[in-house]
Amino acid sequence: MIKKFYFLFFLILLCSSRTSGINRINGKSPNIIILFADDLGYGDLGCYGHPTIKTPNLDKMAKEGIRFTSFYTAASVCTPARAALLTGRYPVRSGMTSVLNAKSKNGLPLEEITIAELLKNEGYKTGIIGKWHLGHNEKYLPPNQGFDYYFGIPYSNDNNTISAPGNKYLQAGPLPLIRNTEVIETGVSMNSITKRYTEEAKDFILRAGNEQFFLYLAYTMPHVPINASSDFKGRSKAGLYGDVIEELDWSVGEILQLLTKKGISKNTLVIFSSDNGPINNEKSFEAIGYDTAMIKPWHGGSTGPLRGGKYTVYEGGFRVPGIIKWDDHINGNQVISDMVTTMDIFTTIAKLAGASVSEDRRYDGNDLSGILLEGKPSPTSQFLFYKRDLLSAVRIGDWKYIFSSHNIPGIKPVRPIDELYNLKNDLEERFNVASRYKEKVKELKKFIDR
Repeated sequence: MIKKFYFLFFLILLCSSRTSGINRINGKSPNIIILFADDLGYGDLGCYGHPTIKTPNLDKMAKEGIRFTSFYTAASVCTPARAALLTGRYPVRSGMTSVLNAKSKNGLPLEEITIAELLKNEGYKTGIIGKWHLGHNEKYLPPNQGFDYYFGIPYSNDNNTISAPGNKYLQAGPLPLIRNTEVIETGVSMNSITKRYTEEAKDFILRAGNEQFFLYLAYTMPHVPINASSDFKGRSKAGLYGDVIEELDWSVGEILQLLTKKGISKNTLVIFSSDNGPINNEKSFEAIGYDTAMIKPWHGGSTGPLRGGKYTVYEGGFRVPGIIKWDDHINGNQVISDMVTTMDIFTTIAKLAGASVSEDRRYDGNDLSGILLEGKPSPTSQFLFYKRDLLSAVRIGDWKYIFSSHNIPGIKPVRPIDELYNLKNDLEERFNVASRYKEKVKELKKFIDR
């Protein structure tokens, strides 16, 4: 009887240490790394079903952690998606609803609170390597948004006269490379950009020493114009695009290996995702005015089984790869279909870091620590799809209703849309069942009105 009592006591102690102390090791909150690709498609990785692109490092990361199959970004274009990731709020709340370019004067409002600001207040060393795209004027650059260190480009790599001669909004000088707030180079080469980001990211981790750190590694690839280094060019069976993705995978492997070598993988939460889906429509390439000698339609990625892509409110534009790993905290070999979003990352990191969020604003992300660490269901059950500042679709549970702005009083419609899909039965969004399930449409319209 005594032995049984001590055994039960040991189990209770073990379980309580795993749940109540999940956010700290040796009294410290975890390091945080977000690896964020640009225009990577849902179907571009081996672990998400691509038949020819080889991604062994990301596949291994997924095997050692959680691979989400219903992971949403907050917009199907760059700037709004990044604003939502860093603030935990729908981009309409910050006004970041359209894509900034080299001629934009505005940026992420300084009143917004970024993940970097949140963690810096908790004593973290904060850094961003890569693409910022939330305002290139100095007042909006990362050092004024909570980041201790910045190395990267201020907007998309197509913002120059070479790649987009037919688009007056993208016609700018050679692409600048910035360190903190100083331009250190112009005309950045795309064939070395991934390697340079990787080396800078590794240096940042090493410089952090024993300090807690937050690293936001925002890759430029595979946003067009794409390119890869000589070590990867011609290596993939999926052409140049495959070369680019396989070099991204190498980069992820370099970061993960460094964490292991430094002995901090057990105290580092690593998140991999993409800002939005890929350009996969040839008309989109033509409409933007890209140089067709440099940028080809097949330089965009794959959405796998999903319909649509970048710029659309279909699943291919918003549903992206989502992989989360934290050694000895998150059980491996998990594939989870529960709905989660990039906005949940802010709220989850705040919880794990023991940080308090401001009560003067509305946050749209939910805390995922339960699903990550205790196997609980996701607290996210609904999602709003915006095109610029217009609510254009909603998902609640398995049901997704797509409508046009004609449902919003005072807004002139572009074209009437009335589409209902059950994503459990029809992930590809092929069968519009709005006419069959009129009561469900009414229910979702009432939700939209509220």
